[in-house]
Amino acid sequence: MRIAFVDGGTYYHHATYNDPQLRPYFHSNLYAPELPGADLDDIDCLYVASRQNPEDLIAAQDTIAAFLAAGKLVVALGESRADLWLQGVRWRPCETNFWWWLQPGADSGLRLGAADHGLFAHLDLAAATWHRHGELQPPEGAISLVNTVDGGSVLYDDSVTTAGRMIVSTLDPCYHHGSYFMPATTRFLHGFLPWLKAGAKVRREG
Repeated sequence: MRIAFVDGGTYYHHATYNDPQLRPYFHSNLYAPELPGADLDDIDCLYVASRQNPEDLIAAQDTIAAFLAAGKLVVALGESRADLWLQGVRWRPCETNFWWWLQPGADSGLRLGAADHGLFAHLDLAAATWHRHGELQPPEGAISLVNTVDGGSVLYDDSVTTAGRMIVSTLDPCYHHGSYFMPATTRFLHGFLPWLKAGAKVRREG
């Protein structure tokens, strides 16, 4: 899988892309404002790193739609308002409790949605658990990988909405990893990126 890291030009994008442990997973780096009209023929996956300026991605939505129409894969991570530039994405805000685990009897409100999905051969629910920036309503036929107790999702895999495939999340691992705090986000990337690079298999083997 040839993965292009869509980079908004922030310090945390720079730190994540250039991390020696993560850099081998990326084929190239695309600056988000230059995405409209970019030549993506040699790219299999657009990895839209978390916390982008949505205006840059809205400007590129025709390019992204054409990429999906060609049967390719888009990963849209959190805090970039994918609902404004990706077909079929429905997002709703919710209160973000950044320090929920400090509360007695703390519950993240997240649950495993599809234990047999290929991603979970590479990471567990704990690696996808830090805090919530809103939640998603997956389209019918998509696979919710991490559910919320409120009936939504924070991570889903959608091969039904377009001719391509979209992995959409409210999780923001690149921001935290690139800011050097929230260890779960580093574990997430160390599981997610090898799975993605190897072809993003939908079903676990064995």
